[in-house]
Amino acid sequence: MDHVQLFTETSLACSKLITTRYSTSFTLGIRTLDRRFHLPVYAVYGWVRWADEIVDTFHDRDKAALFAEFRQQTDAALATGFSLNPVLHAFQHVVHQYRIDREFLDAFLYSMEMDLDDRSYNQSLYEKYIYGSAEVVGLMCLRIFCEGDEAMFTHLRASACRLGAAFQKVNFLRDIRSDYEERGRVYFPGVQYEAFDDQVKREIEADIRADFEAGYAGIVQLPRAARLGVYLAYVYYLKLFHKIRQLPAQHILGQRVRVPDNTKLLLLLGSYFRYRMRAI
Repeated sequence: MDHVQLFTETSLACSKLITTRYSTSFTLGIRTLDRRFHLPVYAVYGWVRWADEIVDTFHDRDKAALFAEFRQQTDAALATGFSLNPVLHAFQHVVHQYRIDREFLDAFLYSMEMDLDDRSYNQSLYEKYIYGSAEVVGLMCLRIFCEGDEAMFTHLRASACRLGAAFQKVNFLRDIRSDYEERGRVYFPGVQYEAFDDQVKREIEADIRADFEAGYAGIVQLPRAARLGVYLAYVYYLKLFHKIRQLPAQHILGQRVRVPDNTKLLLLLGSYFRYRMRAI
């Protein structure tokens, strides 16, 4: 093995470590993909996570300056095909290997930059934020799963966006209190935090349910090597969504809903059984 290859493989391993440390659920989903997809998806997650950490975590730092530096370093890595930052080196390698659209990266960075300011969202900003923060992440992964099959990518693009939107909206609903109290954000357009009640919650849930249905239609058409991993993410978020739906609005404002680890294991086993039986 030459040293350039060693550096790239070590960088990809760093992204894997980041994923396993930050998200047990996402790691579990990746592990159920075909092995050839593991490192590329870890690289996408590593880059996404680092950007998200800048805007959500380092409150005692100049986050705008940190983010500008991250964007500049991303641009340089993509332009040169190299970075001493292992997260950026791994990511640029995957972007070039799978021809991931630069527009997806720019949309993601734009949405993350929106989080540098406390704001409430109108419908236009809400849709733009969800596209950049969630839908394009699904599209990056879809590029990997399609392995250059442009017709398949085009066919599955809309459903991948809807699935990513469903996941993000569930996150917004679950985290509505922390987003407001810790970050000054209310993502749902026209929703006042102080007026969040059961009627508002039901309206949001109806929109999410439609996204889940559209997203599932695409899952069953994915290449089989990718289907189980994406389906597992789907059933996990659907389980979380069902738990949230069963609770009153005041409970959501008072306590963060989660799926216990033992339930995640049962979801994995059930998903694997359905996959083996070709029910998905």
